[in-house]
Amino acid sequence: MFNKRVLIFTGHFGSGKTEVAVNCAMKLAAQHKTAIMDFDIVNPYFRTADAKEVLQQRGINIVTTVYANTNVDVPAVPPEVNSLFINKEQKVVLDVGGDDIGARALSAFKEQIQSDEHEMYFVINVRRPMTDSVEKIEELINEIQSSSRLNITALVNNTNILQSSTGEEIIEGQTIIQKVSEKIGIPIAFTAGFHDALSNVREKIKGEVLEMEKFIKLPWD
Repeated sequence: MFNKRVLIFTGHFGSGKTEVAVNCAMKLAAQHKTAIMDFDIVNPYFRTADAKEVLQQRGINIVTTVYANTNVDVPAVPPEVNSLFINKEQKVVLDVGGDDIGARALSAFKEQIQSDEHEMYFVINVRRPMTDSVEKIEELINEIQSSSRLNITALVNNTNILQSSTGEEIIEGQTIIQKVSEKIGIPIAFTAGFHDALSNVREKIKGEVLEMEKFIKLPWD
């Protein structure tokens, strides 16, 4: 499922992209040296740093902004990020903000990314108001591609309603995201979800599935 060396995850706020990115890193670490970079430089919540302890336990190298997981983030990327593109012996997961600032931060590394084997995923939760239609999803994809100066190469269905998910939301998301895929020519890479929701509808899911563990805390938890 994750064959490229550099794996970039972007998506609008509430898409669950950080949870997907962290779970991706966990699975990669079972077989490869792995690093994860928190490129979400403006959002103080749902951060890769929330899972720092368990990531370190799995031997994953973590690179974050200086003020990651606080309310005083500044739009700055640490110099350590350059090592991620120099050391070709490790897999790299980049968790990128789904807004203009986050995407522009990634654009500074356009040449390094394009010269390496990479995949750029757009994580979608159709139960969020900014991504609940084909038109809105397409608009956000265009914005992120423009700001990052990179092409999104794959879509991820991560449709859920948190603890209330039954699994039917996943199938709803699959229907809408398939229409996006057909319209803009970007394939669906996989469907992501937690065990309980996935188990209810697994036979209805098309393509590959990423069954996730819960690592990212909600602000009110």
